[in-house]
Amino acid sequence: MKNIIQRMQEPTPRFFRKIRNAGLLLTAISGAVLTAPVALPAVLITAAGYLAIAGAIASAISQTAVNSEGQP
Repeated sequence: MKNIIQRMQEPTPRFFRKIRNAGLLLTAISGAVLTAPVALPAVLITAAGYLAIAGAIASAISQTAVNSEGQP
């Protein structure tokens, strides 16, 4: 567990930062759809729930990627 926390605190490579940001964007958009004050079709609500989960997982996993030693 200590190794995971240490990895999450180290710098993240550029490619994985883009994946992390895209995951956060997906999570934010799906959160807005899920909390919309208007009635939306059930298919849209279901898809937003799946996107929220996918975005959260992509963000969490991409945050644990670290640069190899010796590479910028």
